[in-house]
Amino acid sequence: MAEPLLDRARRAGRRLRVNGDARAHYVICGRDALAYWVVRALLATEFQTGRVRITLVVPERPSSDEPDGRDLQGVEVVRADRLDEVTFRRAGLAGADGLALLHQDDVGNMHAALCAQEVEPRLRLVVRMFNTGLANGVRQIFPDSAVLSDASMAAPAFVAAALGEVAPTHFRHGGRTLYVARRDDVRPTDVVCGVADTRDPQQVRLLPADEGVADLVIAEATGTPPGTELAARRLRRARRRRRPLTVLLRAVRSFATRKIGVAVIVLLAVIGVLGWLNGYAAHEDWADSLYLTLVTTLTGQDPNPDKSAAEQVMQVVLNLAGLALIPLITAVVVDGIVNARLALHSGRIQPERSGHVVVVGLGNVGTRVMAQLCDFGVEVVAIDKLAEPRGGTLARRLGVPLIVGDAALEETLQSASVGGCQALVVVSTDDETNLQAALIGRAVNPELQVVLRLFDGHFAERIQQAFGIGVSRSVSYLAAPSFAAALLDRAVIATIPVGRHALLVTEVSVAAGSPLDGRPLAAVGRTESVRLLAHARAGQRLDWAPDARLVIVAGDRLTVVARRAGLNALLREAAPPPPEEPVTPAPRQPEE
Repeated sequence: MAEPLLDRARRAGRRLRVNGDARAHYVICGRDALAYWVVRALLATEFQTGRVRITLVVPERPSSDEPDGRDLQGVEVVRADRLDEVTFRRAGLAGADGLALLHQDDVGNMHAALCAQEVEPRLRLVVRMFNTGLANGVRQIFPDSAVLSDASMAAPAFVAAALGEVAPTHFRHGGRTLYVARRDDVRPTDVVCGVADTRDPQQVRLLPADEGVADLVIAEATGTPPGTELAARRLRRARRRRRPLTVLLRAVRSFATRKIGVAVIVLLAVIGVLGWLNGYAAHEDWADSLYLTLVTTLTGQDPNPDKSAAEQVMQVVLNLAGLALIPLITAVVVDGIVNARLALHSGRIQPERSGHVVVVGLGNVGTRVMAQLCDFGVEVVAIDKLAEPRGGTLARRLGVPLIVGDAALEETLQSASVGGCQALVVVSTDDETNLQAALIGRAVNPELQVVLRLFDGHFAERIQQAFGIGVSRSVSYLAAPSFAAALLDRAVIATIPVGRHALLVTEVSVAAGSPLDGRPLAAVGRTESVRLLAHARAGQRLDWAPDARLVIVAGDRLTVVARRAGLNALLREAAPPPPEEPVTPAPRQPEE
């Protein structure tokens, strides 16, 4: 750890020599909401102290309607479609303190990191990667680096919402394993602190003043936590019942297109009516009438001039109907074979299920959600527009049925038995498709638990209030604090999602001369903003029940759980005072 700190000190001196700017400089490269929220987190944490400079590298044109940070005040923006040495030099990467590569392209981020190394060999690097297996390779090339996956960070929140349980957040700190649970599910002696009062879903209170009213707590793991494991067992008991007749009817329904089916039904009705009239005219019983109708329609019949005029007319019309019936039968067979093969390939022919979870979108987040649900023993059915999505290989390996189709169509959701599923998790990258799928799923099953991913946070809140969709989450919002903390070389121990909010568990060091230096520990906590978990003197072990009257000294470490704004305020109070600007003496006036 000493070598990276020495590198940063050298870079700070280099900045001062080059442009006289001693502020820490961070370069962020991205094109979606994650870049926006990471910049927001950095601005809220550091910008107000005047100790940081942020350069954002974005494409020439926005890739979507979601914000990417280019319109934020106080940020230098460099527009470039390629992340190469030229772009990094334009962004002032030489001498910078950190670089965040936040594109959704693992190979592209790796290539950009190698280009950045040519410009600044000693660099704090934070890389966004879906394939965390590449993390070891990145750390070997860049010793001072952090490889993070926003999908892995956000997936537990989606899984917990789908199971109707507390997010499976576990973390280890200070020799203790802690997890988030309902107060009723843990022993009172295992409770470390209250986190939130969620009894009223419309008005969730985070970090209330009275910890006793919090039904969501952080507890020490002293055995098997109940959480999602109990939910998974409950879902396994509610496993689906196979209905062969339903499967057969669904297969028949998908055998031919609607137009051909209607044409066949109409023609058979006409033949049936004509056959009855023919039998009535010939005074035949129903069995003979059926026989004569089938023979006349399918093979024709020898003409007989001795028949009555009515019989002759019926015979001619039936022969004409037979001429139309044969091509229709051929069309039904051909169309049915093609449709059946397509239905089997796309997974639309599925057995009826109940108690499962439907995941829409097997991108980065959907793949992680699917894998974690399977780990908990929950049956999953996946839907994606692409026949080979990113998580397709993993779905086949886990035995998860993949239905290829548009989740915004009711027939696609019906193929996944959405009417009997436990939850619908909609995490594709298209807000419009996500919303349509959620509304259709709720229309099919009004009691359905819907977990909806929307990139626009304000839009998500309005949807939640207007349509009563229980949970809507932003992956970027949940993951951004960890990326910002890694860029600043501050470890976020855990992120606790509570509804649409996120609480951060982190450790804060108190600097000499900071506003907190010399104040009691009681000054750390703030109602509904910051709560102190543990305190430690420099070089000592954590005290999980510190005396609030204890005076804080420089070097103390404070473990807190806080909202984002509260943590930013605490970091500013724990930071050293900004360096004083040197006073330049006024030039002496020449004596007369």
